[in-house]
Amino acid sequence: MTRILRPTRRSVLAGSAAFAATLAMPAISRAASRPIFTHGVQSGDVDTSSGMIWTRTDRPARVMVEVSTTESFANARQLPSMDAVPGHDMAVKRLLQDLPSDQDIFYRFTAADLTDLNVTSEPLVGRFRTAPTARRDVRFAWSGDTAGQGWGIDEDGMRTYATMVRHTPDFFLHSGDTIYADGPMQDEVDLPDGGLWKNVVLPDEKRKVAETLDEYRGQWKYNMLDEHVRALNAQVPTFMQWDDHEVVNNWSASKDLTGDDRYSEKSVHVLAARAAQAFHEMTPLRITPAEPNRVYRKINYGPMLDVFFLDLRSYRGPNGASQESEINADSTILGSEQMAWLKRELTNSTATWKVIACDMPIGLVVPDGEKIEGVANKNDGAPGGRELEIAELLRFIKNARVQNTVWFTADVHYTAAHYYNPDKAQFQDFEPFWEFVSGPLHAGTFGPNALDATFGPELKFVKAPAEGQVNLPPSAGLQFFGLVDIDAQTQQMTVRLMDRADTELYSVTLDAKGASI
Repeated sequence: MTRILRPTRRSVLAGSAAFAATLAMPAISRAASRPIFTHGVQSGDVDTSSGMIWTRTDRPARVMVEVSTTESFANARQLPSMDAVPGHDMAVKRLLQDLPSDQDIFYRFTAADLTDLNVTSEPLVGRFRTAPTARRDVRFAWSGDTAGQGWGIDEDGMRTYATMVRHTPDFFLHSGDTIYADGPMQDEVDLPDGGLWKNVVLPDEKRKVAETLDEYRGQWKYNMLDEHVRALNAQVPTFMQWDDHEVVNNWSASKDLTGDDRYSEKSVHVLAARAAQAFHEMTPLRITPAEPNRVYRKINYGPMLDVFFLDLRSYRGPNGASQESEINADSTILGSEQMAWLKRELTNSTATWKVIACDMPIGLVVPDGEKIEGVANKNDGAPGGRELEIAELLRFIKNARVQNTVWFTADVHYTAAHYYNPDKAQFQDFEPFWEFVSGPLHAGTFGPNALDATFGPELKFVKAPAEGQVNLPPSAGLQFFGLVDIDAQTQQMTVRLMDRADTELYSVTLDAKGASI
């Protein structure tokens, strides 16, 4: 079994250790007939006055919600109940609104069996802190890639999550590949050093590729069987975005599965629809009424930080050579609607720092066989293919005088820091900026990838497997996350690249241009 993590919050909550120890652990019913919360709680997309919360029951149930600013739930606000029903796999989520800023928020779920409302569960509690409206220190973590390449929940569990919790971030930014729907697991894996990896928790949904809606849901429920994941979910809001493995490896609308014998369902459109439903059911991601399955969005986290989440997956053209000389249906990766939204929101942002959370790196070559899976097209020349939209965006940021943009990403299963320097670039019409890469959280480690010179990336740091080593297991220690601190006094941003043993690998402090001290 995995070890039970008992994390604490910041010093203001140091006296609540007993409370923290019980957060988001599945309820143990005193009566077999009582409803049970099966996968803990989650929160996400928290801003200055609101935040999403989530849970799941073991049966159809009426779920009551209370919200309070104290862990004792004195003077708690009772919200209208929600029904957990089979059509959504008994998962429920809601937006908590009208919350005070910069305040710890405690929420409590209680479930009543829909067949007998007098039969109720033990309560389940989670918490988060709302964003500030005035300057204060802000810390967030980011990484990507959970439960990939056959590496699942072993005796240690997903320990990188436990390491991140110890830093008490205000939120965790999951940069994509949040599940591996295309990555079946086995009970045991022989390791190159003669050791044995054991997936001690392995339900049937993880023994094959996901095709049905229930199988996609099962990928999410699998991750939440890990003690460390549930402990983080109970105390740290997670801001989710997706990439390819939420559906199938390297997917786009043109993905051809006819030669993949693992799939009886050959339509990537059907798979993507089922995957999107599961993604939105099983995560605390806000719903956009204009486009209910939208992943791209902006979260304002106070006067010093806006986070812009991109979606490089849903609107892309087919993977190919990516050598087009104009933006068209084949070369797009952001799409016109998302591009217009991003330009508008960046222009309107008054935050000191504009964090662009991108599910793929810009300058790293990410292949798909002989095709291009990522942005960089590996020709080191003028922008072509998918690079064209990125060039347009970078030019816009410069001309609109949008300051202090920093890019955070994952995807490539190692950690690195890149500085994009127009003086070293083939395309030079942009202001210099940083891109930080992290991950995997709990998956195979690969890399490093080649850098494309189009936007002049300078490699400032990298940690990856030694040459010839691929798909290293989490037990090899090369699991990575990043920490970002924004100082209220100076408004400087410090970025640290970390490993799961909590070793600081690299650090850099960035000054905020145009910031008034």
